[in-house]
Amino acid sequence: MLTGVRALMFESFGGPLAVRDVPRPDPASDGVVLQVAASGICRSDWHAWQGHDPDVVVPHVPGHELAGTIAAVGTRVRRWAVGDRVTVPFVNACGRCAQCAAGEHQVCPNQTQPGFTHWGSLAQYVALEAADVNLVAVPDGVAMSTAATLGCRYATAFRAVAHVGRVRPGEWVAVHGCGGVGLSAVQIAAAAGARVIGVDVSPGARALARDMGAERTVDGADDVPAAVADLTGGGAHVSLDTLGAAVTCINSVRSLRPRGRHVQVGLLPPAQGRPEIPMERVIALELALLGSHGMAAHAYPELLGLIATGRLRPQALLTRELGLDDAGAALAELGARPGIAVVTSF
Repeated sequence: MLTGVRALMFESFGGPLAVRDVPRPDPASDGVVLQVAASGICRSDWHAWQGHDPDVVVPHVPGHELAGTIAAVGTRVRRWAVGDRVTVPFVNACGRCAQCAAGEHQVCPNQTQPGFTHWGSLAQYVALEAADVNLVAVPDGVAMSTAATLGCRYATAFRAVAHVGRVRPGEWVAVHGCGGVGLSAVQIAAAAGARVIGVDVSPGARALARDMGAERTVDGADDVPAAVADLTGGGAHVSLDTLGAAVTCINSVRSLRPRGRHVQVGLLPPAQGRPEIPMERVIALELALLGSHGMAAHAYPELLGLIATGRLRPQALLTRELGLDDAGAALAELGARPGIAVVTSF
């Protein structure tokens, strides 16, 4: 292997984040190696650093929201060539199991995830498996920094709102946690014609939610279910926990009107405490509790089409472009500044 690849690395959970020289990866026979052009810094990366994901083994390179140019191709790859501009979902499906045969790649039991099951994209190069199943071409008109947001936060929010939550025009939608995925959900739900309420403890995040199309906002430190019920005349039709905390999950469920749909998007690591779901309310109001986990590569054309027409604007969520040397500090302070930060210089 060649050496000299710069990567952000941690050698202990919660320990120092530093840029190191690491070996350049080689492609698997069904995979590719990407020269990374852009990589987002996401809350899931923070969970990996904190040791909340059992797949992560130290020393480790995080990063799972990425876009770049193919630098090397495995011998069994048929659809892609060196030089292609691509992105990829954070769930890399195997393409062989029953779930993959049904098109449900996002719940593939044999999935790999860059930045979790193997070293990730906060580096100059990253290896990706099952390329013919997982890669998505980046159109020439889409910036790499924008494409990088599609791997996790924006595509995850799109599927959660459009496919899992089935948001319809005129419905009230409450979004609990206006970080990257939450702001994405606000923008997507508003574009679908919903009336959106953004919930967050940060005034800056609430202001960004209004910029993204939220009709009203609620301070997450208040009595959120009561505030949502008052604003909507009885509760939200759809409520999403996009942060992933016991309090936001419970607030989301309690914010629903009868027959409402709760969509759990944010991770809920058991180490941070499990939410006490009010199942008596779920039964009495016939609520639906739904999970949403990313989006398969084959579903990206719909999303890319809406971006191409200007209906959706993921680029509006990018608040900072960073160099790799600043990525560690940005990961450590994640949540302190609203919006999405993307590393674009390696």
